[in-house]
Formats: sequence, structure tokens, C-alpha cells
Amino acid sequence: MSKLETNTIDTVSGTSTLQVGSTNTSTITLGVSGDTINVPSGVTIANSGTATGFGGANTPNFSVQDNAVQAIPNNTITKLVWQTEDWDTASAFASDKFTVPSGQAGKYFFFSSWQFATADNFNEMRIYLYKNGTSVDPNIQGYHDHYGSIQISKVINLSVGDYVEVYAFQNSGSQQNTLGNNVFQGYKLIE
Repeated sequence: MSKLETNTIDTVSGTSTLQVGSTNTSTITLGVSGDTINVPSGVTIANSGTATGFGGANTPNFSVQDNAVQAIPNNTITKLVWQTEDWDTASAFASDKFTVPSGQAGKYFFFSSWQFATADNFNEMRIYLYKNGTSVDPNIQGYHDHYGSIQISKVINLSVGDYVEVYAFQNSGSQQNTLGNNVFQGYKLIE
């Protein structure tokens, strides 16, 4: 095995003072397709420039909210409706659900919350995440107390075409309206 030892690598040029990052731009390539560049344990990579192609991004991601009240019937699990998209990086949110786009299978983090527009107290309100039409346990339940809200967050492993929705439940004894400030957000985890 050949071994190269050096403290500085400069680009090839007509002058010995040209360095990477100078006003002249050049590219230094390490290896070719199929090669592995090994950084041994204990080595620190110090970057003072711009790093591209490392790590990854939490995309696709989305954030939606409602901007109108929604009636939630008594003792009925009801799908929440989202009227406003704050953002949707892959155009993957439609018909009140997020659907995993082609090539984006993996683990996703989801968060949602909703709130009733009533000061009445009652025994139970719930929020559910549904994957492909089936509840993903656990659902989160709580006691409603003076305009109370409820939240859920969960990591779900998804395949291309899988979809996630949010459902609500309440048992106040009559129909209740949401307050109109509910949110549903999600993003793909970097693995």
C-alpha cells in the first residue's frame, strides 16, 4: 500500500502560492467513483469553509394549519382538516394527509396539536396519528379544561406511498368546535 504524507495540498498552477480558497478557483478531487476515503477514529475534521454534500437535510418536510373551526362530533373519531400550507418542500401534502414521495422512504418525525373553542370541562379528548388509515399507537388522551389543547409527536417508519393523517376525539356529550389554531408538521430524519 502506498502512503502519502503531507501537511498542505495546493492546486496545480503556474505559481507555488496559489492555495485552495484564493481568488482563483480550483477543485481538488480525492479518489474516483467506488473509492472509499477513510478518516480514522480520533481524527478531527476542521472546516473553515463551506461544506456541501455532507450530513443531509431533513427533507421532505411540511407544516400545515387550520384557519377555521371544525366541528368534532361527540364520541366520534374525526379526521382533522388543514386549510393552510405554511410550507411543503416536496408537494407531498394534499387532501389533509402527508404521502411519502418516490425515493423518500425512511423514518419521519411528526407533531400535531389541536384545541377546543370551549371553556367547558369534560373527561376525555384524544389525538391520533394514522398511518395508511390505521391508528398508530399510542394515541394521546387528556382531560379537557378551559380551552385545553392536546399534542402528539412520534417517529414513524414509512415506505414510499405510505400516508399519515391526524384524527381527533372528544366525549363532552355534544358536538364541539376546534379553536382554529391547530397544526400538523413533519420531516424526514437524517440517518
